[in-house]
Amino acid sequence: MKLLSGKKILITGITNKMSIAYGIAKTMYEHDAILSFTYQNIKIKNKIKKIIKEFNSTLLINCDVTSDTSIKKLFLTLSKKWNTFDCIVHSIAYSPNYQLYGSYIDSINRNDFKIVHDVTSYSFVALAKYGINYLNSGSSLITISYLGSQRAIQNYNIMGVAKASLESNVRYMSKDLGPMNIRVNAISSGPIKTISSSCIKNFRRVFSDNASNSPLRKNVTIKDIGNVAVFLSSNLSSSITGQIIYADGGFSII
Repeated sequence: MKLLSGKKILITGITNKMSIAYGIAKTMYEHDAILSFTYQNIKIKNKIKKIIKEFNSTLLINCDVTSDTSIKKLFLTLSKKWNTFDCIVHSIAYSPNYQLYGSYIDSINRNDFKIVHDVTSYSFVALAKYGINYLNSGSSLITISYLGSQRAIQNYNIMGVAKASLESNVRYMSKDLGPMNIRVNAISSGPIKTISSSCIKNFRRVFSDNASNSPLRKNVTIKDIGNVAVFLSSNLSSSITGQIIYADGGFSII
């Protein structure tokens, strides 16, 4: 059964084939979704342009999520191809590498705190704020989180604080958008080897511990996260909003 036939979905955050956003796009495409993508700069654009060919898509639009002007332009450009669409996948986060090891208090500073929250958390509500007029009734907004939002995971530091903000966004956004029949949810993914996660000190240990101690005794893959995203963007999840869905092999209960 194809769960997303005819649904038009905007996907942000692909940088390469290791990206969680790539796994989501691939699984959504397998369920007959029609996809569009964003890129941050020319260097990334050239990489993504090759990747999205396998999704039969040429819709690749520039978007700097730290700029309201850029976000508005994204939706104006997209509206020339799609009058309306059905889902936004937000898979964007950023932290300077030096914030992801050692003492949180020693490394944190006011400027980095602002930037990390702007890119990781505010960008999600900004996409909703400026994209809302183009979303169909029954649409779904999906973002990606991690257990470090709820627990003090060593070296996750500022990213955990920003992800906690992102998860709070999910609840407040779902309350506001619910009357429009637009759902908002987050997938709290288990650790996955991506370029971003490789910047976290001792990530290999976290990865190994998750596989050894989770009830399912395995790590999740980008395909697993894609499956959850398909469900959350399909009509099967029409009664689910404001939730943090844990896809981590059950590690979060341990």
